[in-house]
Amino acid sequence: MKKSFLLLATMVLLVNSCTNYSNKYIEWAERMAKCDMQRNPEAWMIDFRKTPKWEYTHGLMMTALMEVYKETGNEEYLDYVQGFVDKFISEDGSILTYKLTDYNIDRINPGKFMIELYQITGEEKLLKAIELLREQMRHHPRTSEGGFWHKKVYPWQMWLDGLYMGAPFLAQYGAVFSEPDLFDDIALQFYLVDKNMYNPSTGLYHHAWDEKREQKWADPETGLSPGFWGRALGWYAMGIVDATSWFPDDHPKKQNMIQLINRLAEGVVRYQNPQTGLWSQVPEQPDREGNYEEATASTMLTYFLLKSTRLGYLDAQYFEYAKNAYNGIIENLIREDEDGTISLEMCCEVAGLGGNPFRDGTFEYYISEPIRDNDPKGVGPFILSSIEMSYR
Repeated sequence: MKKSFLLLATMVLLVNSCTNYSNKYIEWAERMAKCDMQRNPEAWMIDFRKTPKWEYTHGLMMTALMEVYKETGNEEYLDYVQGFVDKFISEDGSILTYKLTDYNIDRINPGKFMIELYQITGEEKLLKAIELLREQMRHHPRTSEGGFWHKKVYPWQMWLDGLYMGAPFLAQYGAVFSEPDLFDDIALQFYLVDKNMYNPSTGLYHHAWDEKREQKWADPETGLSPGFWGRALGWYAMGIVDATSWFPDDHPKKQNMIQLINRLAEGVVRYQNPQTGLWSQVPEQPDREGNYEEATASTMLTYFLLKSTRLGYLDAQYFEYAKNAYNGIIENLIREDEDGTISLEMCCEVAGLGGNPFRDGTFEYYISEPIRDNDPKGVGPFILSSIEMSYR
């Protein structure tokens, strides 16, 4: 009874606090954060979960909420993140539902917020869990050139998504725990994606690449998946700017990373709708029937452009693209409901390659996936983009 009362009181507090703010961009970050916490009273419920599961989406949202905490000092966010940790991480550092030998790079993503939380709390179980994730990456399977497989069950494949899941964690780990050799390995991952997955005719990167050319979706000559997916580009974009931000300024590979950031930015702004500021689910075919302007890709690419310009990796002119994108999200994708809560609309639920039923990576496939509101893969980057806007 007491627990139910506290949960109800917390939800009432969140509803009331969904409407009162002062700073323009922090206002949007807090409003979306608190409304999402209202929708998910316990953090494990994020991503429409019915049962607890250790997922990359939770890592993204906890990272966003840690940033809101750092900007506001409001421990409500920190307590919410701590609740997630206490649900999943045991005193011995073991992680509920996580299995190292699955070698799934998605499962590494929560390690980033865990490092930040460990620096605040000093909790020993956090350090043990961080080291468990680091241990996975010491043995994670690789392509013949040294690129991390996306998953053990996806052999010899690199996906753009995986560059966000693994590289920023390793960069942050290398910086915080003094493992400088990691930076060369991180730079290698992005070099290999650029070498094997960049399409010079579009200026974009293919969703995935199969070194062995064994997958039905892979081109028999190049190993590439057929087309381009907005959110895959968004994952890659967030991954490269986040990873680069941890590189020492004097590291010889940092400039290589910045060059790749510029190559990516040149490509993606080519396909931004100048009127709405948004990107389409299949970005290079915005006018094709069935295509639509998609929220998770748009929020991710907005964050990428904002952070890259703030850190000086991109010329200041790119801030105009970023600002147009951010305003476009507010004007076209944010819905305010009668109860004062806000929602992010037009989020692709999920997309991938292979599997059963088979996902072939074509235009027709990408536009067929379900669309929903408040997907964490859009909510998290929107919060992060709002914080980036507050620095201007």
